[in-house]
Amino acid sequence: MKAHYKQASGWVMAGAAIVALGAWLGDPSPALAGDDSGRGNEPANLYLNGDILTMEGDKPTYVEALVEQDGVIVFAGSRREAARQYPRAVRRDLHGRALLPGFIDGHGHLYLTGLLFSMANVMPAPDGPGRDHQALVDATRAWMGSEQGRQFIATFGWVLANGFDHSLMPEGVPPTAQVLDRITTDYPVLMLHQSGHIASLNRKALEVLGFNRDTPAPPGGVIQRDAAGNPNGVIEEGALLAVANRILGKTDAATEALVIARGQDLYLRHGYTTAQEGRAFANITAALERAAAGRQLRLDVVSYADITLNADAMTTPAAGGYQNGYRIGGVKISLDGSPQAKTAWLTHPYHIAPPHAEEGYKGYPAMPDARAHELFALAASKGWQIMCHANGDAAIDQCLDGIDHGLALVPGRDHRSVIIHAQTMRADQVARLRMLNGIPSFFAAHTFYWGDYHRASVLGEERAARISPTREAVAAGLILTSHHDSPVIAPDALRVVDATVNRTTRSGAVLGPDQRLTPYEALKAVTIWGAFQHFEEASKGTLTPGKRADLVVLSANPVKVAPATIKDIRVVATIKDGVAAFCDAAPGRDAICEKKTEGN
Repeated sequence: MKAHYKQASGWVMAGAAIVALGAWLGDPSPALAGDDSGRGNEPANLYLNGDILTMEGDKPTYVEALVEQDGVIVFAGSRREAARQYPRAVRRDLHGRALLPGFIDGHGHLYLTGLLFSMANVMPAPDGPGRDHQALVDATRAWMGSEQGRQFIATFGWVLANGFDHSLMPEGVPPTAQVLDRITTDYPVLMLHQSGHIASLNRKALEVLGFNRDTPAPPGGVIQRDAAGNPNGVIEEGALLAVANRILGKTDAATEALVIARGQDLYLRHGYTTAQEGRAFANITAALERAAAGRQLRLDVVSYADITLNADAMTTPAAGGYQNGYRIGGVKISLDGSPQAKTAWLTHPYHIAPPHAEEGYKGYPAMPDARAHELFALAASKGWQIMCHANGDAAIDQCLDGIDHGLALVPGRDHRSVIIHAQTMRADQVARLRMLNGIPSFFAAHTFYWGDYHRASVLGEERAARISPTREAVAAGLILTSHHDSPVIAPDALRVVDATVNRTTRSGAVLGPDQRLTPYEALKAVTIWGAFQHFEEASKGTLTPGKRADLVVLSANPVKVAPATIKDIRVVATIKDGVAAFCDAAPGRDAICEKKTEGN
């Protein structure tokens, strides 16, 4: 493998030495350093009769048997030797299916996944009914009459909908206040774009918020206006952030518990054993801390505190390591918006400017360079890992300058700074990130969800073909991760792997075939490379003795099936620290998840 990964490869192949190494690295994972799960001396579980893919090394490596005991992998090798060493182990027959390390979230938002997936679903197909403006209205009105809708309206005082995408609608523009008034004029309505970077409001919402002709746009935000200069109901970036924080901070204990449970359910259903809350405001870190204290977390959650609004979270115990499955891994800085919303900050103009913008429009930054450098310097001085949201190549330049600035202040630090999304990363930026030893986390599923739109409207043919340049990054020697950015899309690891391998758009075109990864490389991006990004490679990411028994059972092996069918593979079971946290296996006939006594 490339130079950047050789160090990590040596760590994950260390076998019995991993325990000592984890302590030396200060690895934040608890299973090898005082796990507080309360388990002990339980029967060992022996997995066999399937493709047990260890994810160790540069090529697919398999073992015949894997043994877990007390939440830790204790053996990986031959079936005969496993039976000799663990004769009383509970046999878990894979029936020819695949066993891999549990998936690790390169970037997503567990809390917001639970919250937004509980709102009215107005996403486009295949995830929802949002085919046109009238469908948005109909779906939201139906949600208002549901039990979930009534509960949310009572809690927040707003009608809340999530996921419209005007790029796939015949109208071609976001719904305005006039459209949303067809839902209700009695309640304020907030309808989020699928990107999470723009939203629409009805006239009642504009009234409640006090938005009028004289209301200035906040820094880093836009309030779209009609020909007379009045707000038309569409808000972008900083304006949306101010509105969302005002509304969603009203949550109560029951709603908080509901959304955290819902978020976990969705992540576990898709094979994730480590999730992320990738931009945590104070109410979110507080909610996750309460869930951890109440032992409500069924998987590990790593959050990144918003550096501008929630830096105080870095002083809490969770910033020092896992607390009942929850820790704060570092901080998040956001430097621009979204390409599909046309708010990402580019160095060259959008292929087609949005209707409200002038010709030559390039998007815009979230903050000036001086402020960005100040925040990167703060993170470096405190030793915080920093995740940098940067979609447009101008924002990526700003992020790279910030990483460089931080390293100049504190040289030689194993910083593992991450560029989140990195959608329009240029070749020179790939090379520079390699020199800085940073990590790109690509939103690879853009190729399916918005690839056709990027080619036709956002970036044009040439730039769209390079979106999420994963092959180029691997060739340069970078470790990378790939992600779903849930709740932008569902936290579906296999759809992420599919997009990274196939790069197929909605229309069936292949967008940038020279940027495709192999299935094995794509799996690394959601296993061992994800562990490396989180500083957890000593305890997660491969099926290595001494590591935590975070496992996923798949209906088929992504390395062996036809690449076009990867997205159709089903998660059969998600096993966290040796315990089945999600199971879709047939009861009775299939004992992969059943509680059994030793020796059975």
